[in-house]
Formats: sequence, structure tokens, C-alpha cells
Amino acid sequence: MIRAYKFLLRPTVRQAQALAEMLRDHCSLYNGALQERRDAYRHVSKTSVKYGGQSAQLKDIRAFDPERQGRWSFSSQQATLRRLDKAFAAFFRRVKSGETPGYPRFRGVNWFDTVDFPKDGDGCRWNSTPHDPATRVRLQGVGHVKVNQHRAVAGRVKTVSVKREGRRWFVVLTAEQDQPPPLPVTGSVVGIDLGIANFLADSDGRFVPNPRHGRKAAAKLQAAQQTLSRFPRRNAKDRTANHQRAVDKVAQLHGKVRRQRLDHAHKTALGLVREHDFIAHEDLKIRNMSKAPAPKPDPDQAGTFLPNGAAAKAGLNKSINDAGWGVFLTILHAKAESAGREVIAVDSRNTSRECPECGHTAKGNRPSQEKFHCLACSHTAHADTVGATNVLRAGLVRRNANPA
Repeated sequence: MIRAYKFLLRPTVRQAQALAEMLRDHCSLYNGALQERRDAYRHVSKTSVKYGGQSAQLKDIRAFDPERQGRWSFSSQQATLRRLDKAFAAFFRRVKSGETPGYPRFRGVNWFDTVDFPKDGDGCRWNSTPHDPATRVRLQGVGHVKVNQHRAVAGRVKTVSVKREGRRWFVVLTAEQDQPPPLPVTGSVVGIDLGIANFLADSDGRFVPNPRHGRKAAAKLQAAQQTLSRFPRRNAKDRTANHQRAVDKVAQLHGKVRRQRLDHAHKTALGLVREHDFIAHEDLKIRNMSKAPAPKPDPDQAGTFLPNGAAAKAGLNKSINDAGWGVFLTILHAKAESAGREVIAVDSRNTSRECPECGHTAKGNRPSQEKFHCLACSHTAHADTVGATNVLRAGLVRRNANPA
């Protein structure tokens, strides 16, 4: 199996400058390759440029500009071109499926934050000084950079990536390792219902409160954004010291909220995986759930629109995004696979409207957000617990119908 590790880098001042120049030059390569594809399609009879042709030009590009392009790893530059090729592949795939995708865009220096090295030992070397007590990673054009390695890396390192987050630098490794032994069997099964009022409710009647990290940080974020808005829009190299501090403050607050969400998702998922052998959850279409409502034109007056609940939906969308369901489910599946547990997603329709006692399904069974009262048998319970119970039953039916 493949596992990822993320460690904080401790570069010197010169190394940090070299890392920034590496990102800048890879960004320039990405934008130049994108411009070539656009020009070829527009002006040369809709000619399509592929990765192979652009990769073949790298040798000449490096020879023409040795100061900016020739100093970096050839393989990392190929990875940047593959990144652009994947963006175009995703664009055409969405076009064929009938969606309305955005065309691949040029990247500013502040929006290009990762450089990939496809193979350890080719332009990079993890733990390059094994006899040194401090772990280091060697990067071509940068040198041996100290790494704050907070845990051991198991298995053979396959790829290395350098990522910038605000003013901090990280190294991300992927390592190939054997499948770890599964956790001891507990004999427990559970269904979970994700929500806004409570982050999670399970079929055993327990609840995990919603931490609402984004809402708690909203006041500080608003103040930081207002401070930043007073400065004119400028390139990073033209910003004043106060302007840069305002930019860093906003990035710092967003980064803290992101880390808090990840921490909460990891701890919640780990608790479920340790306690239960089988976990069922709703197959949520989060992107569709957080879409803005369609406008409603007024049939009696051209050019005007009727109220469509956009303000209320915007608040709900913000709460959905703040909960971080997608991140949590991704982490839950990854931890379950590593621990030998089984996770199944089931259809979420009517899970909170169907009575678990008699099976009666009606919209009136749920008179409020929290209360469930069956109109047929008068069964009462918390609506989220009812939803989790029905999710568990549907998951068990699906598992028995499709045994592994």
C-alpha cells in the first residue's frame, strides 16, 4: 500500500530563497506550456499539443535559459508538464460528460505552491545524510534542507514533493509499504449520519458535536480581510511590508482553520475505526448539496427576479463547507482500509423519514430538525439517530447482497 508523510522543512535564508525561485521557475514553465497549447489550438488550425511534444522541448529550454530552467531537476519539470496535461485531460473529460468545466488557467506565483519529484534519487534524495542526527532532504538547486521529522517513515520512499503553505515549507513523501495487520475484531457495526447541528450521529444514539471552526474564526478572518482590502492589488514583489503582513495574516488564519478541521476529522475517524468492524454512511453528493439556487425570473416583469432563498442557502452552504464532510469521509475510508475495516456508502434518500420500527415513510414523520415522530406507529426518537439506524440497515443489506 502507499502511505503519505508530511514534514515541516527548516530551510536557511538562502535555501528558502532558492525554494521560492524553484516554484517561480516551475510556474513559468507551466504557464509557458499552457500558452503554447492555447496558441496552437487558436492559430494553427486547432492543432492539439500533447505532453510528449512539450517534454521533448525541455532539453532546448534548459539550454536556452540555464539560469532559470537549467538549474532544476529535469524530472520535476516533466512532472510540472504532466500536471498541465492532467488538467487538460480532466477538462475534456468533463466536457464529454456534459458538464460546464472551466478551461485550464494561468497560475500566478502565489497560486503555484508545489513541485513534484517523481522518483526518490532523481533530482532529490530523502534522508540524504543518514549519519547526521538531523534528517535532511537533498533537492537539486537548493541543497540539503533540514526536516522536522516527527515520526519514522516506513517502507521505501517513492516520490517527494515540496509544498509551500504561507511562509512555511513542507516535504511530502509517498512510501510503499506492506499492508499492516488488521485491528482486532470487535464484533461491532455502526451507521453514521452526518449533519450540521451535530457533526455526526451514530446508530447507537451517540453524537459528535460540530466544532464549527470556520464560524469561530469568522470575526478574526473578517477583520483581517478588511485590513487587507485597504491595500491596492499588487504583485508579490511590489507589496509593502505592511501589505505583506496583512496577506500573511489572512493566510495564517485560513491555515489554522484547515488544520483544525483535519485534526478533528482524523480523531473522529480513528475513534470509529477502532471501535467498529463495519461502518455505513450516507453517499452524500456534497457538491450538489452546496450549489447556489437557480434564479427565478419574474414572468410579469422582464429583467427582474423573484426571491429564491439565495441568502438562506448561502448560510447553509457555508455551514456544509465548514463541517468538512468530504475530508472526513476520505480520511475514514483510508483509515478503514489500513485497519482492515469495512466502510460502505448507501443511498441517503428518506433515511431520516423512514420509521425504523414499522417502515412507514413520509415527510411528516420529521416535524422538526431534531424530532422524529412516526405518523403510523407513533415511534419517537432523535431524527439523526433514526437516520443513522436506517443507514446501518441499508449498509448491512448491501454487504450481505455483495459478499466480499
